[in-house]
Amino acid sequence: MDHSINYDRKFRASSGRVKDATESWAQQSATRKLLPRFDTMRSSLRYSSSPSRVRYSFKNGKAMDVMKKVTQLSCRLATIERKWLVPLVASIITSIMLLFLVAFKVGSGEHHSSGDSIVPIIPARDGTQSQNVVESIAQDPTAELPPPPRLAYLISGTKGDGLRMQRTLQALYHPWNYYLLHLDLDAPPRERLDLARYVKNEVVFKEGGNVYVVGKTNLVTYRGPTMIAATLHGAAILLRKAKDWDWFINLSAADYPLVTQDDLLHVFSYLPRDLNFIQHTSDIGWKEFQRAKPIIIDPGLYQNKKTDIFWATQRRALPTAFRLFTGSAWFALTRSFMEYCNLGWENLPRTLLMYYTNFVSSPEGYFHTVLCNAQEFRNTTVNHDLHYIKWDHPPKQHPLSLTLKDMENMTISGAAFARKFDKDDPVLDRIDETLLNRKKGQFTPGGWCIGRRHATDPCALRGNHSLLRPGPGSRRFENLVVRMLSAESFRTQQCASV
Repeated sequence: MDHSINYDRKFRASSGRVKDATESWAQQSATRKLLPRFDTMRSSLRYSSSPSRVRYSFKNGKAMDVMKKVTQLSCRLATIERKWLVPLVASIITSIMLLFLVAFKVGSGEHHSSGDSIVPIIPARDGTQSQNVVESIAQDPTAELPPPPRLAYLISGTKGDGLRMQRTLQALYHPWNYYLLHLDLDAPPRERLDLARYVKNEVVFKEGGNVYVVGKTNLVTYRGPTMIAATLHGAAILLRKAKDWDWFINLSAADYPLVTQDDLLHVFSYLPRDLNFIQHTSDIGWKEFQRAKPIIIDPGLYQNKKTDIFWATQRRALPTAFRLFTGSAWFALTRSFMEYCNLGWENLPRTLLMYYTNFVSSPEGYFHTVLCNAQEFRNTTVNHDLHYIKWDHPPKQHPLSLTLKDMENMTISGAAFARKFDKDDPVLDRIDETLLNRKKGQFTPGGWCIGRRHATDPCALRGNHSLLRPGPGSRRFENLVVRMLSAESFRTQQCASV
């Protein structure tokens, strides 16, 4: 029996660029022992309607041949005894009806995106079943491709961010990943409850079993260590909830994706699983006097009401037991490194955590300093935070808000995410429309959405979670990754060489 597949994939000639960049990285890294093969890159997947039409035509043609023979047989009925006439006519009519029914059922496969045969419900991650989840019986087209990684997202927000977090989650959601939402203690209980109810009642989340909400939330001050504590807390929850994710990505309600998750997972499929994406430098410059030497106290560590940090009159010298690094507070860090920070088989993560408790804007230094002072991880850093961020010159505490005027620069940057966005800014609608192909109030479509492409909601019908359908965003993000891993950029910008 000829089984058609949900989607077909084309191999791209540009695959060699990522392969070359990664091999260049491998030759430079002293700690690499084994790299996965980078034979090809996967191109954008498209709906394949032709297999359905071919099969429909073949079946109809076969049915027509049979019906011709039946018609010829009916012409000879005049020579048959009259007592057999009525049963034969009834039998012929029944046969014709059955043949039309078979042909109609085959042709009606176009109700699904590719006209494939369908097997019964597949179980969800928690063992339950859903009537909306279907799977093709065709041979898996991804069998020879590297398996996509799993990403673990921490999405954080504060008072007034509940609806923004819902929108960000819809834009980011993929059943292959994990998501943890943390609406901090400054948000009113009703807002936190509404967010939890949204997650609990969303059918897609129930089926995936991969979206969690922090119940006992933390009070977070961006410039203080409470943000580090909340990040480590979120990572610890995700480490306990899921054993199979590869990268931990922290985002805020003011962040938004510029590529689909299929685009991101597609490119990450070809990367070593031990690369840590974090923008960092040991040239702390003005931060030495304004952040490193002052001693601050974060009241969020011991109070239930959010207040700003305050300064002690005493100042301190720069440390000599370790070297300070600084950079972006947003990153994509490996599971092994997050385990190291939480479990700490060495004392370095705990020592630095205590040091950064009194450091101004400690989220912009703690993970960077741990990475670059840990022998096991210092050669795994990629000096980029995967974000497009617009700053003043010289940079201030917070970046500039992005608008429609920044749309072109955001797109050509190739970044996976951007920040920061004001609440409900029109540029978010433009990103949904032009980059994510996402409709208002719906999830960003991907290979797991197997409803008709132009249906009201393609994700109302869900299929294989590991099937990816990367689009133009994967090419943009691929170009960025190739530049990051090039011989000119990778090792020279790594903390080990500073």
